[in-house]
Amino acid sequence: MSKVSEIIKDPTLTYQQQVLTLARLAESEDDSLPRDPEFLEALENGALCDLGEGLAPYRPRYIVPDYELLMKKGCEFLGIEPPTDIWEATNALLIFYKHVPSITSFPVYLGNFSTLFAPFDTDEAMTRKALKLFLQHIDKTLTDSFVHANIGPEENRVGHIVLELTQEMQLAIPNLTLLYNPEKTSEAFARKCVECMLETSKPSFANDELYSKDMNGDYAIVSCYNALKVAGGGYTLPRIRLYYAALQAKDKDDFLNNILPHYVEVLLKNMDQRITYIVEESSFFKSNFLAKEGFVKQENFTGMFGVVGLAECTNKLLGITDKNKGYGHSKEAEELASKILDAIHDMVEDHHGVYCEGCNDTYVMHAQVGIDSDGTDNSPGCRIPIGNEPDLRDHLLLEAKMHKHFVSGIGDIFKFDETWNKNPQALLDIIKGAFKSGMRYFTGYNADNDVVRVTGYLVKRSEIERLRNNEASLNQVTAYGKGAEEKGKALSRRVYEKGTR
Repeated sequence: MSKVSEIIKDPTLTYQQQVLTLARLAESEDDSLPRDPEFLEALENGALCDLGEGLAPYRPRYIVPDYELLMKKGCEFLGIEPPTDIWEATNALLIFYKHVPSITSFPVYLGNFSTLFAPFDTDEAMTRKALKLFLQHIDKTLTDSFVHANIGPEENRVGHIVLELTQEMQLAIPNLTLLYNPEKTSEAFARKCVECMLETSKPSFANDELYSKDMNGDYAIVSCYNALKVAGGGYTLPRIRLYYAALQAKDKDDFLNNILPHYVEVLLKNMDQRITYIVEESSFFKSNFLAKEGFVKQENFTGMFGVVGLAECTNKLLGITDKNKGYGHSKEAEELASKILDAIHDMVEDHHGVYCEGCNDTYVMHAQVGIDSDGTDNSPGCRIPIGNEPDLRDHLLLEAKMHKHFVSGIGDIFKFDETWNKNPQALLDIIKGAFKSGMRYFTGYNADNDVVRVTGYLVKRSEIERLRNNEASLNQVTAYGKGAEEKGKALSRRVYEKGTR
């Protein structure tokens, strides 16, 4: 059976999912983008991975429009006038979203709802009705939970309404993050966000103080937990699979001195080639209205250097076979992990990135969340392997030490029992302490939720069951969630009970 036939006969795909899958097939079968033999060899042995970005890239992977500009001046290409009330504002955005591409063909960023809608919040009941319809429309049309919105850092009525609707509607789309800043975010609002997170698996918490400093300007949290410049984005996100790279090393010195530098260099060269193709060969920055009208600016984009499998890599290099004695439980593994990340950071920072002038001509590191085919050999980013988590305090402190280099995003997921619901302040205090220790991003959920966080995105357990019954799921990433659960135990994290350390 041909690949096309497999797609059109698959009963678990909606019509829209079939169209997108067929489009990705065409992109992956092309040969427009040159690739070096060393890169192809690395793809074959698994040390590097291009995340299926295809061989004819016609748009950047992640696009982060300046939606505030839409509110101020409208959009000439789409015939949208500057909105004057909450109905016009939500309508303008819903039209605009349909024309924002990404690697998934859905917008990975919807804007900061707190600031976008605040000027139009003149009547609480009207705002609530408009936003409820707005969120329902997003869930039913932007059917991919890499779609992401922000709220905060300041508290306002729109933020409260969004949280209340999130709890009421129990939707997996959109993903949601609070830009948390202790100088700007009230305790009451942050506590309400914790309550909502435990019940619905969102919002996550981003360390606004740290990201504002590192991004040197307006930024947004998009897709899973990617931090990128507003009016910019990420051209590409290939990744190094550290465990598979470590399999080729004689010892840790050989890995640090030979194997790691080789694969970092090969990946950086591939990023140069892909980005050059996107800017010089594709039409996006030449003709797309987002670029022509200033909603995005080419210089605000950068390349994202992805990392996975740090835990398994360090365990392999140290000869540790019992994961409960390795990364997350071993000082030696922790020190080696830090040394590996320092080495990658220095090599990425020393490389002159192409077409990323607004990002100091450098690419940025990203702790990639993993894909279902990674199984249990390459844990997402710098996370401790699922099922081998230490006590909560030790878990948080290790994570915080590993977050410093990942300017374009890193995070971990914590699973809690229902006893935490009675004391959200205690969990907020833990988050605040983790951020003071250097953690960039925190997310959690209650073990009994239907909406659950897989590696960075959200799915419903009930929708996974639909797929198991050979039925279609509207959310196209439900299939990823099913695969991540079955191959990588993604929903089997340690449950932290109230009172445990």
